[in-house]
Amino acid sequence: MMPIATRAHDVIYRRLVFSRRAEKLTQALHSLIPASATILDVGCGNGVISWKLRELCPGRDFTGVEILDRETCLIPYKLYDGKTIPFGPDAFDFVTFVDVLHHTTEAEDLLRQAASIARRGVVIKDHYCESSLDYCTLSFMDWVGNAQYGVALPHRYKAAAEWQAIFDRVGLRKARTLEHIGLYPGPFDAVFGRKLHFVSLLDKA
Repeated sequence: MMPIATRAHDVIYRRLVFSRRAEKLTQALHSLIPASATILDVGCGNGVISWKLRELCPGRDFTGVEILDRETCLIPYKLYDGKTIPFGPDAFDFVTFVDVLHHTTEAEDLLRQAASIARRGVVIKDHYCESSLDYCTLSFMDWVGNAQYGVALPHRYKAAAEWQAIFDRVGLRKARTLEHIGLYPGPFDAVFGRKLHFVSLLDKA
């Protein structure tokens, strides 16, 4: 029998938070990604977001890369080392990073590779971290959502100005950004939503 704490985590996080997060992320990404495109999902996890986006528009063709082997993944994927994305220039129309880059120390290099691999653009979902309160909130969220799965938690959160500087250096420019996504239900969004999240479509400069 599952411990009470584990059951509570399953109910609160999986059923109330994760399902809503997946739906809200899908809606945000759907508004930025064309109906017909080839897309590389870097850090695809179980592939559920890409699968939902393909269900909305069957003309979207997804491939994933992931550092952790998955028993189940809803899209085709291959393992990689977290540093070198195993595809050449112009291999896909778009490259996506959904809550991936703050888990790596190689964010700028991965974005530089993505700018080469993508013919049309790069889509990012990540965080803004502008204060110590933001840092503590984001660290707690990461621990709740990822620690039990062995996901690396280096807490490499960045302020908006830091993101912009990286985009400039790797040759990407913001085409459209969404900052009010409503990932969490009711009062939880006032604590864990705030201005901590963004989704950006980046064009190749």
